[in-house]
Amino acid sequence: MKAMMMALGLGLMAMADPAAAAEAKRSSFGRLPDGREVPAVTLTNRNGVSAKVIAYGAALQSMLVPDRAGRVADVTIGYADIDGYLRKPQFFGATVGRFANRIARGRFTLDGRQYQVPVNDGVNSLHGGTAGFDKVLWEVVRVTSGPSASVTLRYVSPDGDQGYPGTLTAEATYSLDEANALTIEYRATTDKPTIANITNHAFWNLAGEGSPGGAMRHLLTIPADTYLPTDAGAIPTGERASVRGTNFDFRQPRAIGDRVRDASDRQLVYGRGYDHNWIVGTAVTPDLHLTARVTEPVSGRGFELWSNQPGLQFYSGNFFDGTTINKADRILRMGDAIVLEPQIFPDTPNQRGFPTARLNPGETFRNTMVYRFTGVGRAAPRR
Repeated sequence: MKAMMMALGLGLMAMADPAAAAEAKRSSFGRLPDGREVPAVTLTNRNGVSAKVIAYGAALQSMLVPDRAGRVADVTIGYADIDGYLRKPQFFGATVGRFANRIARGRFTLDGRQYQVPVNDGVNSLHGGTAGFDKVLWEVVRVTSGPSASVTLRYVSPDGDQGYPGTLTAEATYSLDEANALTIEYRATTDKPTIANITNHAFWNLAGEGSPGGAMRHLLTIPADTYLPTDAGAIPTGERASVRGTNFDFRQPRAIGDRVRDASDRQLVYGRGYDHNWIVGTAVTPDLHLTARVTEPVSGRGFELWSNQPGLQFYSGNFFDGTTINKADRILRMGDAIVLEPQIFPDTPNQRGFPTARLNPGETFRNTMVYRFTGVGRAAPRR
């Protein structure tokens, strides 16, 4: 009996061993010009995978992932300090909203009333306007360690903020588990009818953000039969076009760079590459479905992206022009990183037949995305 009790005690100790659990650690990422501190929380599992989240923009600032040989690299683009995010904001890892993507001419009608939000992308509104969710300080409300380490942040957007109706209370939760899955979940509620479309704008280079190879050799799969063509301002025309036989067919794995510079394709010319929405569902659903798969062939790193959203915006990093230096002290150029954003379709409030972005009092907006990292070797043990 004594031996049995000792064995049971050892088993319980092993289960409670903090070295076998994912950890969450707080730190500071500096201060804003008005003196407010920018908290940071780093989530780390025992395989050497870690995600650093900063409260400014509720942004994913870094994502460390071992390759098949256990060599660790940072696979998401970001700045080394808060000054970079303030000096030249580019949505790096940011939470974007209230309405992610574009609204034509910054106008939409809700219950017979027209609303005007800031235009910051030519004549259109992009990612919530000039002071969207990426440019505000979120509050860290919960940090947990355990089988899944997590941090939850909150931001309350007042009625009329950037022209949007209703007080919107938004929460962003980042979780990292021992199976190397990073989950990002957005929830939002409102006190009057409004629109909501919140997502994450992480830039990925699975070779490592300091790698000179860029992301164009990444193999991409998008299980979608149709996509949304756009006009020259990246606003959907309303057509749902088949990908079959086009440069937009990623139903089988294909290197992103294979056709991205096809000057005979008007859609690629408009966006200087890919900046389009693929239709991966018909509506927001309670369950997750596969929306994309990415593999970097040299390192072996990859991820499957699962989401409950009907759309996937794929952007191939078309506007890096050599004027931005990332935290790896590397100058960013066209195609150095890609963005995959699960979301409701662009310009949904102005398009008939698109999934609704309407949010009413008593309802909860939810966007859940899970990055299931693959090809991960075991890194050196955590000390």
